[in-house]
Amino acid sequence: MIPRSVRPAAAPLFAPVRVERQALPGGGWMLRSREALALHPARITDHLWHWARHAPRRDFLRERGPDGSWRGVAYEDAADAVRRIAQAMLARGLGRQRPVVVLSGNSVKHALIAFAAQAIGVPYTAVSTPYSLQSGDLGKLRHILRKLRPGLLFAEDAAPFARALACEEAQGIEVAAASGANATPYDSLLAETPTAALDRAIAETDPDAPAKILFTSGSTGVPKGVIGTHRMMAANQQQMAQVWPFLAEEPPVLLDWLPWSHVFGSSHNLNMALRFGGTLWIDEGRPMPGLFERTLANLREVSPTLRFDVPRGYALLLPALEADAALCRAFFARLRLVFSAAAAMPEGQFRRLQALVAAHAPGPVPVVSSWGLTETAPAATTTHTEAAPPGGIGTPLPGVELKLMPADGKLEIRLRGPNVFPGYLDEPAADAAAFDEEGYFRTGDAVTWVDETRPELGLRFDGRLVEDFKLSSGTRINAAELRGRAMTALAGLVRDVVVVGSDRDDVGLLVFPADPAAADAAYRARLRAILAAMNAAAGGSSSRAVARAMVLLEPPSLDAGEVTDKGSLNVRAIQARRASDLARLYDDACPEVITP
Repeated sequence: MIPRSVRPAAAPLFAPVRVERQALPGGGWMLRSREALALHPARITDHLWHWARHAPRRDFLRERGPDGSWRGVAYEDAADAVRRIAQAMLARGLGRQRPVVVLSGNSVKHALIAFAAQAIGVPYTAVSTPYSLQSGDLGKLRHILRKLRPGLLFAEDAAPFARALACEEAQGIEVAAASGANATPYDSLLAETPTAALDRAIAETDPDAPAKILFTSGSTGVPKGVIGTHRMMAANQQQMAQVWPFLAEEPPVLLDWLPWSHVFGSSHNLNMALRFGGTLWIDEGRPMPGLFERTLANLREVSPTLRFDVPRGYALLLPALEADAALCRAFFARLRLVFSAAAAMPEGQFRRLQALVAAHAPGPVPVVSSWGLTETAPAATTTHTEAAPPGGIGTPLPGVELKLMPADGKLEIRLRGPNVFPGYLDEPAADAAAFDEEGYFRTGDAVTWVDETRPELGLRFDGRLVEDFKLSSGTRINAAELRGRAMTALAGLVRDVVVVGSDRDDVGLLVFPADPAAADAAYRARLRAILAAMNAAAGGSSSRAVARAMVLLEPPSLDAGEVTDKGSLNVRAIQARRASDLARLYDDACPEVITP
């Protein structure tokens, strides 16, 4: 287990913030780091061979076994297993036209399969597990299999995936599994003996060819395959090394649940453990009732040096820490920083966490965040100061150029750099729309300055341009800002909310309750009172007040594309599918409408 003694004096956390800002003709800004990207290995798997030589017995990956004890692989063993599995892939003729697809979730075997494929230039895809286990029609899984035409499918235990493996698109594809009938045994892949042909394949793997293909959530239609290359992923980890220099001196220890079917769990966190010779303890918990208890049990045994989570996870973790001093001691013993992924940590959570740090941590624990997308491998900006402002997303990483362009009263963030993707898988129309005339990726995200007079303080996320809207009066509504205030005010009562009101007279909320069974008259009265107080604090501004709300008892649907497996809502899909609910929300005679 990880020792919980007071952490020793350590290397500085962060590099100084040095940025250059330039005003653009016609409006907007160019923002870049003054630090050039340093030389680095071109392939992310090069680091596996490095650590196998220089720290062979250091733990790389750990997971709970069937008996509840921790098990895993050291770097030397991981490198040997990856080479053997890669040899088995070569023997099967896998390659760019016959990629590898993993259906099951995070595990040691999953990681070894993934790195084996990437090591020899075989594209690898992790499919979101709910697409196989929770989807009624398997629509997204089938779409992904049609797009990829894989040569090998892997499921750690084939039995739960039997329905997915029986779909038409999976027929004729070899299935490998650690357990389950009618599958190639995983252990048989390990029985291969590496050859000179494997060494040549590893040496000749093109850093700019597709290495990983991650699929978007399909918020604007069916999922698109985002091509990730070795050079993108390797560059992104070098960028992090330059702004967080302590990583090179202190091999990171992560206890992490974020799924590898998403870019943050895989390309950021898993690759970060690999890049810096760290240890990733795979957390089988999730930030949801019934599963978060597993995360708490794991945190009592593993003291991380870095904590990556989403605001929903911190919403569950903070009260557990506040109620349990022993858990606090374990959590903070070695902790160097806390990172809020997917969205900046709300200010209320930020303040509560800092109070816990002051009471229980042996030293400062900054709260940091970043901004990025699947298309940017993922980090493009990151905070690297111990006094990061709440809600800040930081400044551009070395080698990243941000072009901030005026759009509907906001600043759209466009970028280019070595971590930006080359395009989507077989989507020429999407590729043409994705980049502007100067080759900057159009993200559709908006940002604002923390302080326009001090660019070194960086940026704040200002929502998705497509989610903002205008009322019938012409007043523009910042949906992200309003949702953030509502989520803070209604913490514990709601799973999520959707801000609506395009071309209407006032702003409304569609509310998904935390517990639909408890959404009775008393619950609605509490919502009304809290929203009324929130409106009063807004000072009567129509752009910051909620005039009506409605509770939706049916949870967001995965099959309908309303939600991802991380819990993020697809606002456009929800409004389209629930048009009748939206109409009732704006019917003043409807008794279900809550009017704060």
